[in-house]
Amino acid sequence: MEKIIFATGNQDKMREIREIMSDVAAGILSMKEAGVEADIVEDGSTFEENALIKASAVAGNLQGKGVVVLADDSGLEVDALGGEPGIYSARYMGEDTPYEAKNREILRRLEGVPKEGRSARFVCAIAAVFPDGQSCVARETIEGYIGWEPAGENGFGYDPIFYVDEYGCSTAQLLPEVKNRLSHRGKALRAMREILMQKGEGYENINCK
Repeated sequence: MEKIIFATGNQDKMREIREIMSDVAAGILSMKEAGVEADIVEDGSTFEENALIKASAVAGNLQGKGVVVLADDSGLEVDALGGEPGIYSARYMGEDTPYEAKNREILRRLEGVPKEGRSARFVCAIAAVFPDGQSCVARETIEGYIGWEPAGENGFGYDPIFYVDEYGCSTAQLLPEVKNRLSHRGKALRAMREILMQKGEGYENINCK
């Protein structure tokens, strides 16, 4: 397996990625660790498009180096808010706005809404661009609801306000191994791991989700 570079500088994401893909033979480096800089404009209309935009932009800087580039685009969709913040999850209320403020605003907008109207999901699309030019995208979700207050220290982003019925708590309250099993990113990474294993075996046509 070629070296893998994940197109992110988010260390929380990199920690999850390495935990979930620990059995992948290749080392996984972040863009910063690989010394890669790319000016990426995420102007897609879906998670899948934005993930592929990011992976392709980084891959364009690494042509001829035999590197697999992965990138994800993920976010929170709240049904009562018409799917917001959606693909704008990281930029909701501004890129530099702390997630504590973003979470408070979502809770404020849902004041008075009963549980049955607070349904939401995390979405993750992971794109891969291979040295031979092939590309692939895997998409997964986790269904849940928006709670009434932030809780938990084991997550980041919107995790403290996203609750799952199975455990009756937020994803920020789950143990890391449980969260990795249930989460949108965990499921998408495992799907991509299978694709990477197929590619490593020399399959010409990769079965993408």
